[in-house]
Amino acid sequence: MIDVIDVTKRFGAFTVFSGLSLTVPKSSIYGLVGFNGAGKTTLLKTAAGIYRPEEGAVRMDAENIFDNAKMKRRLFYMPDELYFQPFATLEKMSKFYQNYYPSFSRRTFRELVDIFALDPHKKINGFSKGMQRQAELILCLSTHPDFLLLDESFDGLDPAKRNTAKKLLLEYVAERGASVLISSHNLHELEDLCDRVGLLDGQRLALDCTVDDISAAYCKFRVAFDREVSRADFTGFACKRFARDGRLITLTVEGDIQSQEERLRAMHPILLERFPLSLEEVFMAQMEAGERDYSGIFRPDEDISERRPKK
Repeated sequence: MIDVIDVTKRFGAFTVFSGLSLTVPKSSIYGLVGFNGAGKTTLLKTAAGIYRPEEGAVRMDAENIFDNAKMKRRLFYMPDELYFQPFATLEKMSKFYQNYYPSFSRRTFRELVDIFALDPHKKINGFSKGMQRQAELILCLSTHPDFLLLDESFDGLDPAKRNTAKKLLLEYVAERGASVLISSHNLHELEDLCDRVGLLDGQRLALDCTVDDISAAYCKFRVAFDREVSRADFTGFACKRFARDGRLITLTVEGDIQSQEERLRAMHPILLERFPLSLEEVFMAQMEAGERDYSGIFRPDEDISERRPKK
């Protein structure tokens, strides 16, 4: 189990996150999402014991991870920016990790090399970005870690290899009972991979729930009326987004979905449709403060003479 307990991380006067807590149980995958710069990588590095938190603690199986060499041999951190020894081959890197991780499996290594069809004797710096990502995943799973911290680990993989990587990760968690904390910008890949999802926003977790809970707590309605209605007519609804296209109105709501649907029916619409939200739609609803008008951004500049101040 991974426990992030009231963790605060600062760099000088800048606070990345404050009082943040989350738990990744055994045999589960926790997906971490957030906008660029929200602190996902910093949180993963803090969880890996690379950064020391200013407040709080990260514990794995009830032991603090920072400065704990014994626990770090049960942990594998796969960063977004990969690093391999200069001129190393996959075979050479496997021996490097085998010397550090007592649970490293040569059999697993050979089978994964075969699955991803990589040449273990070819220099890794000659691999493509996607092939390097596959090589790191092979090394990661071959160490048989109890705790996996994965930062954008499927980035650069083609759809077929991404599907293979996801199946292997799910199988590994099921067989080994590992705890996985993974960040990704690809919300579709987290939706069918993770048991729980956290949205990091503004130094805190704005959302922390199971994937199943998202369907129950968020919903999109499309409604139309035979009369004119305005935004003010929907006061009291837990609206995250409101959009109008002619007479068709789209509402994204959270909370008690059933009661809000009953309120909509009481308004006697001529059309009422209800749709579940994808993880990406929930993310957008949480992150967007409002719809911005982008019209006019690409119009030609005014003539310079017209913009000169009059004397």
